[in-house]
Amino acid sequence: MAWRQKARGVHGRIFAPAARRLEPPPFPTPPPPPPPRASRRSRRRSVPPPPPPHELAAAPEPGGAPRPSKRAHREALEAAPSGIVSGLDLGLLNSSRPSVRTGRPSAALQFAHFGLPQVPDRNGSVSRNHPPTLTSASQQPPLDDGATRLYMTYVCPYVHRAWIARNFKGLQHKILLVPIDMADRPAWFSKIYPENQVPCLEHNNKMIGESLDLIKYMDNNFEGPKLSHDDPEKQGFAEELLAYSDTFNQAMMSALKDKGTVTADAEAALDKIEVSLSKFGDGPFFLGQFSLVDIAYAPFVDGFQVFFVNIKNYNTIAGRPNMQRFIKAGTAAVPDAAPAR
Repeated sequence: MAWRQKARGVHGRIFAPAARRLEPPPFPTPPPPPPPRASRRSRRRSVPPPPPPHELAAAPEPGGAPRPSKRAHREALEAAPSGIVSGLDLGLLNSSRPSVRTGRPSAALQFAHFGLPQVPDRNGSVSRNHPPTLTSASQQPPLDDGATRLYMTYVCPYVHRAWIARNFKGLQHKILLVPIDMADRPAWFSKIYPENQVPCLEHNNKMIGESLDLIKYMDNNFEGPKLSHDDPEKQGFAEELLAYSDTFNQAMMSALKDKGTVTADAEAALDKIEVSLSKFGDGPFFLGQFSLVDIAYAPFVDGFQVFFVNIKNYNTIAGRPNMQRFIKAGTAAVPDAAPAR
């Protein structure tokens, strides 16, 4: 007995297992009796049925939370007071988790393929490269200091248009991001921009809003690769598609809110995009090369694909190879650069 204690005390874990092996094995104890088997009726009452695949929650990440269910998505969509932005913002807040059914990254991670770094997760965790979001308690940035600022929010697809244009033209260090909490807006924001919406660009002591007007302004007033074409045919087609973008978004959002199957209007809108992508055969984008039209549609085409899979069990790009190439090609089109603070 003494040498066992000495082995444990002096040599610790090295000799302790050997000493224990010298002891006779303990008498095995019988396993506990199994619990009484419940009847089939009681099992049906006590065990809830498994949820369908679209309502399964993804495994939570460290410090994160599971994805909302299909019902949560639908309730938020129906309660959205401002249409498309509020509806899409709901899903973008859960961007850090892949789709349960498809395994694809959800909307905002797909937008990273168009030059957007990962946005905050639904708990508000933001990469260290991202500026903090300003709330009603935040001070106003200095005015008339010559800086160019893009007032934005991380989870709005209209903002993503301006964000993609900024990154494509290489203006990360010339156009500063100023994220605004739209649910808790600073009082000073409505004073500098009475429309009180994002995105808006502060440049040369004036404010430019409306996402389509803003990306045209950025293309015409800043250096970097051009996002418009000199070909009259392509430019005319670009204006037609830019004018149609709101119609496309409204048709898709109405289909998301509809409790039935995918509507005929949504199918027609998707087919129009598919056909439009094949009009010019010199590239995967609408005009062949990356342009303002691609920026206008990218956040919505990609975002709607994720929402329809999770809410409607309908893949908007299945059987539409041009749309599949369009989303994939965005990976190389825009540099994935972190925004300047």
